[in-house]
Amino acid sequence: GMPVDEAASHRIRITLTSRNLKSLEKVCTDLILGAKAKELDVVGPVRLPNKNLVITTRKTPCGEGSKTWDKFEMKIHKRVIDLKSPSETVKQITSISIEPGVEVEATIADS
Repeated sequence: GMPVDEAASHRIRITLTSRNLKSLEKVCTDLILGAKAKELDVVGPVRLPNKNLVITTRKTPCGEGSKTWDKFEMKIHKRVIDLKSPSETVKQITSISIEPGVEVEATIADS
């Protein structure tokens, strides 16, 4: 095969989490464009199942009255992008696409 400079490239897993789907998709796209611009191998984005946090609370503070329940739902969207890249490059890529409300986490997944 091709000689690979092992010191240079890592398997990097970038995990994006957000409650705002639009921001999440935007960051996703930016990251992938950024990575492709640097000619990195990109796998993803992989959509992970949404986490739904449902909090159910009684509307009435006391036990009396009608039994009304309030539901609060919080959808957490998650994407995973895997790339092969030197960690320096990843820092550059992940620093461009910052949107409020999106958490970007990069982990080095060298096996």
